[in-house]
Amino acid sequence: MREATASTAGMARTGAPHIVVIGFGPVASRLVDELLPAIRSGDLSLTVVGDEPHAAYNRVLVADLGVGRTTVDDIALADTAELEAAGVVLQLGRCVRRVDRARRLVHLSDGRDVHYDRLVFTTGSRPVVPNLRGLNADPQLPVSLPAGVITLRDLKDAAALRRAVLDGRRVVVLGGGILGLEAALAAAEEGARVTVVHHGAHALGRSIDADAGSVLAAALRDRGVTVASDARSTAVVLGAAAAAAAGPSFSALELDGGGRISGDLLVLSCGVRPRTEVAAGCGLRTGRGILVDHALQAHHDPHVFAIGDCAEVRCLDANCLQCRDSAGPLGMIGPGWRQAEWLAAFLVRPETPAPPLPAEPAPVMLLKARGVDVAAAGSVAAGPFDALPGDPGGMHPGGGGAPLRVAVWADPDHGRYVKMATRGGVLEGFVSVGMPRAAAELVLLFERRAELPADRSALLVLDSVGPAAAAPSDASRTVCRCAGVDQQTIAGAILDGCGTVSDVSAQTRAGTGCGGCHGDVRALIEQHFQGAPA
Repeated sequence: MREATASTAGMARTGAPHIVVIGFGPVASRLVDELLPAIRSGDLSLTVVGDEPHAAYNRVLVADLGVGRTTVDDIALADTAELEAAGVVLQLGRCVRRVDRARRLVHLSDGRDVHYDRLVFTTGSRPVVPNLRGLNADPQLPVSLPAGVITLRDLKDAAALRRAVLDGRRVVVLGGGILGLEAALAAAEEGARVTVVHHGAHALGRSIDADAGSVLAAALRDRGVTVASDARSTAVVLGAAAAAAAGPSFSALELDGGGRISGDLLVLSCGVRPRTEVAAGCGLRTGRGILVDHALQAHHDPHVFAIGDCAEVRCLDANCLQCRDSAGPLGMIGPGWRQAEWLAAFLVRPETPAPPLPAEPAPVMLLKARGVDVAAAGSVAAGPFDALPGDPGGMHPGGGGAPLRVAVWADPDHGRYVKMATRGGVLEGFVSVGMPRAAAELVLLFERRAELPADRSALLVLDSVGPAAAAPSDASRTVCRCAGVDQQTIAGAILDGCGTVSDVSAQTRAGTGCGGCHGDVRALIEQHFQGAPA
């Protein structure tokens, strides 16, 4: 059956545009938040379709939930009762079977049809399941994993990790990316026996160089994580489950050459793939993601939009410099939130020309775990004495004649390493391991395209022991990269009485993304209260 727009509009006035959002993750939650004033006033009506029975929660913090460092309530991003009271229609625990763009209908798995005036895809991404014997690796089919194998993407996965950690079981993490390493470090610290398996020469191989990888590997071992590098997995070995009715369960990961790594829980952390199946099925153009222009509008359909992990911004202008080097969806929560805020403003006032959505800055990779800090950005492949091909004397190809300079400092015995690649004194790339204060300053300089000090060693002093250890204070410094919250805003919230990270998050949204800034927010709180009278 077809549901009339008026029946799904709740408090909306007659004729108010009806928006349907497919997907209810963190990006969709931000879009809904931004649309709520227009929904309450009756200027819009909204239906949200989510395939999970739960309201939106922060998937980035599922690993923290699995090791007991946070709670379901703390990672929740939406309140169903509040949304329904405002007039939002929630269709949770339902999938979209098909979209009929000609009639502007969304066909749901329970047989209902929902009409839309504007349709927004926020379908996010699904975990990549590697092509191993014993696993369903068909990217066109729902992931079906045996017992004891998880992807750490939802609350059910978090519960499985929690049981393994509480019982001190053997956890095998397949993948050497940032999310896998953070989960491995957290699980090991909370009592699990953890092995990280990856096929590259070192972890974080796409972001850091080999020397940094060696320092990182030592830091992982020092914290109880076993690392198996250059290991190619071929199969998942299943054994008898503890419960008779549970069916076969993971018992080992089989490697090329016949070796095995035994375990009780396998965590697949092999990357993600944008969920584009429904969009492609209704004839929308897709590449790595759903193709949209700079207004986040699907190609050739003014009624359809896409944001977040499923959206690939690539306009129809073949000469567009911004789109020329598009590498697909950005795959980070911060850009998705900014897209949601921009799109909400457009949907509320489509007749008002909106300023173009700013291009996202070059990404910075941050691994923040207790005792292990890694930051990297740009290219760090060149060494300090490399003569690059076609660039005699260390001149970088296409660099406009400016020489590429590479500075390296290493103290592997103490787990510290920094590499800085500059051109004309400006950072083109850097990697920092075990140097959190230097890393913070390098991130700031990289994002602002500011020149480094002539004496690069001045940055190393920031992580020394003693009075020089305090990093320079900068009120405009971005503390929370996901939500774009600067130090001044957080300091203002603390002055208003926010005494915990949760309080600051509720007031400013800082810390509601990847959680990597929690330590910085906590430090600002402690700094403020240290100066308070007893």
